[in-house]
Amino acid sequence: MPLHHNCIAMNFYLTIILDGLIQASWLFVVALGLTLVFGVLKILNIAHGSLYALGAYVAATAVTMVAAHKLPPSVGFVAMLLAVALIASAVGLLLERGLLKMFYGRDEVVLLLVTYAVFLILEDVTKLIWGVNPIYATQPYELFGNLEFAGLYYVGYDLVLIPVSAVIGFAIWFGLNRTITGKIVLAVIHNQEMSVSMGVRVNRVYAFAFALGALLAAIAGALTAPKISIQPGLSSDVIILSFAIVVIGGLGSVEGAAVGAVLVGLARAASVHLMPQAELFVIYLVMAGVLLFRPEGLFKRETARRI
Repeated sequence: MPLHHNCIAMNFYLTIILDGLIQASWLFVVALGLTLVFGVLKILNIAHGSLYALGAYVAATAVTMVAAHKLPPSVGFVAMLLAVALIASAVGLLLERGLLKMFYGRDEVVLLLVTYAVFLILEDVTKLIWGVNPIYATQPYELFGNLEFAGLYYVGYDLVLIPVSAVIGFAIWFGLNRTITGKIVLAVIHNQEMSVSMGVRVNRVYAFAFALGALLAAIAGALTAPKISIQPGLSSDVIILSFAIVVIGGLGSVEGAAVGAVLVGLARAASVHLMPQAELFVIYLVMAGVLLFRPEGLFKRETARRI
């Protein structure tokens, strides 16, 4: 009997861990884009959640078109990622070049308000294009079937999100730390004035970083689109969670975004299984606990020393 109870307890904790990692996977991709934009442009981008929602809506449209032509789920999966990559990159470049660059050099609060205005505009644009009724794009969700793990059954698509997000995170880390373009971006992050004096075209770095941040948010929206109901208000929940993650991990830190996403994912999963009514409170509790001992987050980003 004790052995039986131990197995039940083990399966219960394993369920919490897997659920937490599944949640952390897509939240990490969203937070990665948010922390990258802050690291380069020093902007807390409120519109980041709307870019996530835009990715989800575009993905749903692509999947619906593929399903209407009786094509297999694998085609729908590829189509939604390609459509989101093209549209999100274009929207990101348009926002940065057409709007944000006009406010560089002004007070940070002004840029915060500008991104909030973009958030409100994108919310209404999605309603005008896709309406207010829920949209479902479940075809790719069937792609990997059901998988058994330690006596528990999971939808394969959910489990696949974990290595996919890990690959995306590694690609961003490798790009920043092991490529020439990444080194230039890091130079702008650590010391913008010195980068300008060395001939770096900072405006191009700004455009690249914001477009990449928008792409990451939209890709996360596309990856979660097959498993959720896509409807107005989606962006508000995501921006709250992603802000909590980057605050926990440290603004501007890729490693911090990963650790913060895992902590938030596990906290949410544990709360859902043990105390569902306190799900949102638990996230703020984790954030407050981290900030109490590490006010700048778990991974403090290095800053240039002023002389």
